Amino acid sequence: MNRYPLWKYLLMAVTLVAAFLFTLPNFFGESPAVQISSVRATIKADAGLLTRAEELVKAAGITPDDSLFENNSVKLRFKDTEDQLKAKDAIQAGLGEDYIVALNLLSRSPSWLTKMGAKPMFLGLDLRGGVHFLLEVDMKAAVDKALEKTAGEVRRELREKKIRYGRVSRERDQVEIQLRDAETVDAAGKAIRRIMPNLAVVDVKESGTYKVVVSYGQQALLQLKTDAVAQNVTTLHNRVNELGVAEPIIQQQGEGRIVVQLPGVQDTAKAKDILGRTATLEVRLVEDDQAKLSEAISGRVPVGFELMTERGSDGKPRPILLRKEVELTGENINDAQAGFDDQNQPAVHINLDSAGAGIFRDLTKENIGKRIAMILVEKGKGEVVTAPVVRAEIGGGRVQITGSMGVQEANDVSLLLRAGSLAAPMSIAEERTIGPSLGAENITKGFHSTLYGFAAITLFMVIYYRVFGVVSAVGLATNLLFLLSLLSMLQATLTLPGIAAIALALGMAIDSNVLINERIREELRNGMPPQSAISAGYEHAWATILDSNVTSLIVGVMLLIFGSGAVRGFAVVHCLGILTSMYSSVFVSRGVVDLIYGYRRRLTSIAV
Repeated sequence: MNRYPLWKYLLMAVTLVAAFLFTLPNFFGESPAVQISSVRATIKADAGLLTRAEELVKAAGITPDDSLFENNSVKLRFKDTEDQLKAKDAIQAGLGEDYIVALNLLSRSPSWLTKMGAKPMFLGLDLRGGVHFLLEVDMKAAVDKALEKTAGEVRRELREKKIRYGRVSRERDQVEIQLRDAETVDAAGKAIRRIMPNLAVVDVKESGTYKVVVSYGQQALLQLKTDAVAQNVTTLHNRVNELGVAEPIIQQQGEGRIVVQLPGVQDTAKAKDILGRTATLEVRLVEDDQAKLSEAISGRVPVGFELMTERGSDGKPRPILLRKEVELTGENINDAQAGFDDQNQPAVHINLDSAGAGIFRDLTKENIGKRIAMILVEKGKGEVVTAPVVRAEIGGGRVQITGSMGVQEANDVSLLLRAGSLAAPMSIAEERTIGPSLGAENITKGFHSTLYGFAAITLFMVIYYRVFGVVSAVGLATNLLFLLSLLSMLQATLTLPGIAAIALALGMAIDSNVLINERIREELRNGMPPQSAISAGYEHAWATILDSNVTSLIVGVMLLIFGSGAVRGFAVVHCLGILTSMYSSVFVSRGVVDLIYGYRRRLTSIAV
């Protein structure tokens, strides 16, 4: 007799229940919502913002269906688009321009499913609509920019070490430093190797030529290009957050291209504007004359000055009067890292290039005892991060920003300064917009193709294999259930090629059952008893099923590794579909067959 042990049926039951629960959120649909996020890194969205937003909405006579705080943004869900639009206007008017209030869609899944971690899968651009950009990174410009920075750092280091040098020039892919004698070459080479251990530094002392040549080796050049693309990706992530896009796709494609997909965004001009913005630092002098400050607070700002606010030690904003002349900008920043100051308080450590170091040294030398303000400028607006008193001249190009900031804020500010500008310029190689109606039409067509394909396969199997055809249809249904649940659990993004892969997975899955059923038929024709034929059919077909699925899986993995975009989306679903089909077509269908025939002691025939 063919009987599954109890633990196998328990395993089957557990996996089926889990698959059902994780697939369920996809059937509740989405409801209109409003998403609130901060414009600037120094202004955080928190639970207090959630309370404030709820109060503004209720004051407008609107009651949200649900509200939550996640991923540094506040989200409020409403019953229809009319309430959504009214709430957006009310919240934007109440919060002002420091926050972005964007229209969004949220899943209608019950809270108990969400608490379990069951969430619907993301929909790609072709199913939800939105904007697609393919950006080309100018790698040559990235290398040129790095070489210019290297030349500036060399000049600064040689000046600090009081090593006399001639011309520092960039020749093709290297920097050459002209020196006067062999002794100076040795001293300069030693100093440069200390600050640039990853670069190739060659001392030249022959035929009356004395110079040091600094160049990027193959590995350093590759790392430079990789870092440039990575920094551009980080910058784009920061900027896309302003659009309120719930599931943006920003990823590297090939060596120097970046794909940006913004589902739900229809305004191409706005998307271009956001992606092209920068964030930088400004250094200005503070006017501490209390008479001028009082005059500015009363509404009469003196000519040549600007009234801004800074956060005090208590975290509350207070007015500060600044000169309009910008002494130093973020264009002179080489690097910015979060850390701690001498009092173990969070700080941001900034390295300036040679020009910036010279400007900052002269600025601090001439303004000892006065205050200078560090201003973070985002989206055309400035905020004073800190305004310390200059105690002594600061040289070397290393600046420290401290103030009333926490560890997370120091990390955010350093990231923004470091990634606020692009490491290399980019051009748009490809651009397209997909409307939401087309996305909905794609979903409908994809659903119908899968449904009709499933129905046709089921009809054929039931007619041709009778009871075993019904079992094959059950296995096919569980395969589809397992595949959808895995996509939801992994929070994969489903695209139109992914739907095609689901339809293909159904055809490949039923192929395994055809092999099993035909093998059972063959064993019966050879005179084997029905129970033995069932057992032999599954055992002998397994090797063939494994071989065919492994070869298909190898192709899918290759597509996953070397493919990109739509091909990669197809490959993900294809590989998962192969794994679920092997489980459902063999393990689940055998369990169902054993339930039907396994307990019959005198089985004379089977419907196959």
